[in-house]
Amino acid sequence: MIGVLCPLGRDCQMELIVNFIDAQTFKSMLIAGANELNANIKIVNELNVFPVPDGDTGFNMLKTVEGGIVKIKDYQGSSVSELASLFASGALLGARGNSGVILSQMFKGISNGLQGCENATVAELKQAFNEGVKCSYSAVQNPVEGTILTVFRMATEYACANVADDATVEDFIKTHVEEATKVLVQTKEMLPVLKESDVVDSGGAGYVYIADGWLKMLTGEEIAVTFDAVEDAVETVDLSLFSSDSVLTYGYCTEFLLRLQNSKVDVEAFDEKVIVSELESLGGDSIVAFKTEDIVKIHVHIKTPGEVLNVCQRYGEFLTLKIENMTLQHNETKKKTPSKKVGVVAVASGDGFKEIFKELGADVIVDGGQTANPSAQDFISAFDEVNAENILVLPNNSNVILTALQSAKMYENSNIFVISTKTLQQGYVALSLINVEAGDFNEHVSEIEQMLSDVVGIDVTYAVRNATVGGKTVKKGDFMGISGKKLLATAHDKVTASVKAIKAVEDLEDKELLTVFIGSDVTDEERESFESQVASEFSFLEFTPYDGGQDVYSFLICIE
Repeated sequence: MIGVLCPLGRDCQMELIVNFIDAQTFKSMLIAGANELNANIKIVNELNVFPVPDGDTGFNMLKTVEGGIVKIKDYQGSSVSELASLFASGALLGARGNSGVILSQMFKGISNGLQGCENATVAELKQAFNEGVKCSYSAVQNPVEGTILTVFRMATEYACANVADDATVEDFIKTHVEEATKVLVQTKEMLPVLKESDVVDSGGAGYVYIADGWLKMLTGEEIAVTFDAVEDAVETVDLSLFSSDSVLTYGYCTEFLLRLQNSKVDVEAFDEKVIVSELESLGGDSIVAFKTEDIVKIHVHIKTPGEVLNVCQRYGEFLTLKIENMTLQHNETKKKTPSKKVGVVAVASGDGFKEIFKELGADVIVDGGQTANPSAQDFISAFDEVNAENILVLPNNSNVILTALQSAKMYENSNIFVISTKTLQQGYVALSLINVEAGDFNEHVSEIEQMLSDVVGIDVTYAVRNATVGGKTVKKGDFMGISGKKLLATAHDKVTASVKAIKAVEDLEDKELLTVFIGSDVTDEERESFESQVASEFSFLEFTPYDGGQDVYSFLICIE
């Protein structure tokens, strides 16, 4: 439902003035935003500074909003505040990659700003968007302008300053989107690396598509439905936690949507307090009941859920139904008492890397890396599996660090310490430096991060387009040796590019160790050629090759 003003005092369907949005309209906006992003996801993914085949910003942002939509897709309530809170919680858990984490923090701030709002006016949306700016900026230790942060902030500031509080919601969102689009183009001038590569910021582009989806929904423009949020995994239950000798102590958490039936009650006049009174008489507690048109949402804790269903079915029929044994849930919580002092969680891709990391002491491997960034929920599940008092986390990718930090803040059962490893090579070295007997893990993490600053990592892959990076020209199909944000070398084949990149490392003569992880695309012949050239060119380095098995990167080179 949308708020309307009709000066003619009659049905003005063609003259709707949106001066507020309700929960269901907001829900439709959020879904439309996801569809618009999904329809343009390839464009967002390809907006990389480096022309490497690992563009995943669009995918990460889509999985982030998908986490929110999973939470709201069945929501039939009338509270914008409740809907925003549900969406934000799902986005936080689903967040992947730096842009995804920042996006989830935007929605968290928006949710904070909409607290207590049954509907949302422009004035309330202004407050919410400003909270989104604050929250997203606070999530990044050193915010960089020219990114999604800038696009969202400047568009919000402009819309707040140029749209009146009593204007229509459509005017506010339209002004916001138009300014966001202008700022997105300007990001190319804000960051030299974007200008040199002739691309705009990918995260900012993703956000513009999302916001444009909101506007299209409000204006009635047709949006291609290309996206359907689904649960990533079915939560498993440990049935041993409630045996044949257990006693039902905590009852059942019972939730359902009840559609009132005209054959049973006067739907329009029905008061949900009737149900609340009956559930209280049955011994229920934590009762929540609210009615939206002909649907009543019920939540109750009770030992006899069957009686609840019998009572409520006198008034209508069930649309959804969920009953969970809270005694089992309580025992699950008790079971999670830390089983050891220290555990290690590491992100890795490739069977070889996973095996190596396990051998070096990682308790749990989170599958992911380039093109497949793990979500906050993936980390939280790993923390549960480790079940330790203190957990050290190795993200092993610069685009995963923010997600790891976000999941650490969300997790309460252990002390989480994130070691900011930006590459798999750094993760490999960090594992050898971890001391599980360290007294102060904050200090220990700082020491490890300081030592990692001397580690040189080189990633070797092919170019997906012609580009100029750091003054060096690379052609589509050529191989590149990249270290951090620096293009070290290019060549027509992967072996030559790798050897040239190693030679380009500063102070190479002062290094001692050369460790190379060989990717899944490297043939036996290419491996032999590479190892032969390394032995000839870099005999002063202790050389150790491993089968990494990683995709995307032919060679991951670690120099210490």
